Amino acid sequence: MTDATPGPTAPAAFSASTDPARPVGDTAPLPGPLTVDQVAPWVLGTTTADERATLTGFLDYLRWAAARKARGLTDSDSRRRLVPSDTTVAGVLRHLTLVERNWFQRVLRADPAVEDELRPFLAAVESTFTVPDHTPIAAVIADYERECARSRAAVADHALDHAADHDELGPVSLRWILVHMIEETARHAGHLDILREQTDGTTGDRDPA
Repeated sequence: MTDATPGPTAPAAFSASTDPARPVGDTAPLPGPLTVDQVAPWVLGTTTADERATLTGFLDYLRWAAARKARGLTDSDSRRRLVPSDTTVAGVLRHLTLVERNWFQRVLRADPAVEDELRPFLAAVESTFTVPDHTPIAAVIADYERECARSRAAVADHALDHAADHDELGPVSLRWILVHMIEETARHAGHLDILREQTDGTTGDRDPA
């Protein structure tokens, strides 16, 4: 469907969020271990919001949920293989970190340095689930949250209709990237749900009563 309004119109103004719980930029403070009650407004507060707020609200909630599933695990538990594949909690979060970097820095921002950095991973996607030896889970979580903050800054710099060049798909809009990232993050958050329950029985978004 397209907007039936005749004639060209200027893109709607957009700006980075000033909510301290959803930081923007490389040097912004990380969100930390927020509770589900603190993050629920990111989704529940967008029931009548505009498209940008709805897309970014859902994505930020899923980012929080993914990181939450890794919090509180020991380094060894975060690396435990509980399914036939090599999938681990730490590995999934590492993968999501590189996916964020790929779509928002390599594709959306077209950063040539990131292109060079990610080339080996793009050639062997399974390697994106590998966490360097002796990397603590706290560092994996911090790296993911830092990358998500960089992603938010990239999103804030572009209109939803902005089209970036993808080497296989051709032009892709920021709108499409956000929808894809919601799908990608939700799928892996589900994996993390199962892995965390298998590890120590923890389920859901709330702290135990």
